[in-house]
Amino acid sequence: MVSRFKIPMVVLAVALSVSMAFSQKIVRTQGGEFHGGIAHMLGFYADYLDLTDAQQAQMKDIIAKEKPTIQPLIQQLAQGHQQMSQLEQAGTFNEASVRALASQQSQTMTELMVQKARIKSELVALLTPDQKAKLAKFEARRAARFQKHMQNGQGVSPAAPNE
Repeated sequence: MVSRFKIPMVVLAVALSVSMAFSQKIVRTQGGEFHGGIAHMLGFYADYLDLTDAQQAQMKDIIAKEKPTIQPLIQQLAQGHQQMSQLEQAGTFNEASVRALASQQSQTMTELMVQKARIKSELVALLTPDQKAKLAKFEARRAARFQKHMQNGQGVSPAAPNE
């Protein structure tokens, strides 16, 4: 039986790993350029779903239009990640500060996830029925692999220190 805390903990672990991945990308990228995330999704769509040139152009336009909305959220997550790291390394635990920052990060992550879902919905709307079916199969396989991974107790692994 799944405990009532297991699902929220899995969601939190996934959200934190996604935020760390986004924040690490943005911190490491010179000039604050947006790489990965939605733009990476376009590359996947183009290759895996055999997008037409017109579909790719429309998707690029959507991503370019949404970049100013997404980029500040990613930067906020990166700043929060750095602040959390400082709190963790302070030598004394300040629960109130950690909780406040975690709450703030949670709100930012929620907004980022909502925006990403909205953008993905716009991108999926451009697909043909065959492309949508192929994408649905891929996402079902990915979800099954993730579920199996979580059931094996492997959870979400932390990044290596030098990454």
